[in-house]
Amino acid sequence: MLGAVERILGRGGDADDVLREVVDILRAEGGFNWAGISFFEKGAFVLGPSSGESAGKPARVPISYDGNVVAELGVVAPDLSAEDRALLERVAELLAPYCLVGWDTGGEAWTP
Repeated sequence: MLGAVERILGRGGDADDVLREVVDILRAEGGFNWAGISFFEKGAFVLGPSSGESAGKPARVPISYDGNVVAELGVVAPDLSAEDRALLERVAELLAPYCLVGWDTGGEAWTP
């Protein structure tokens, strides 16, 4: 599954489209009932792209950029293993440049 995520990111494109594809892959290939990304905007997390049924308590992994939490990757899984958690942490690391919606870049131009 990590390979599929890396291929999506390697193709690049519009950040919203990339993130939607990634949550779809996490749900379909990762065995998660739900996957979603919440962006940190104005002091709160706001749900962005998601896929699947969100019934249940999601496990959350912070997505940080330049030392600041800019989003969260959440999944609902029947049984979240240590391997799943490590995979989600790696995916969160890869997604960071695509999650800068609402983050103050201080006037610096950025592209994912």
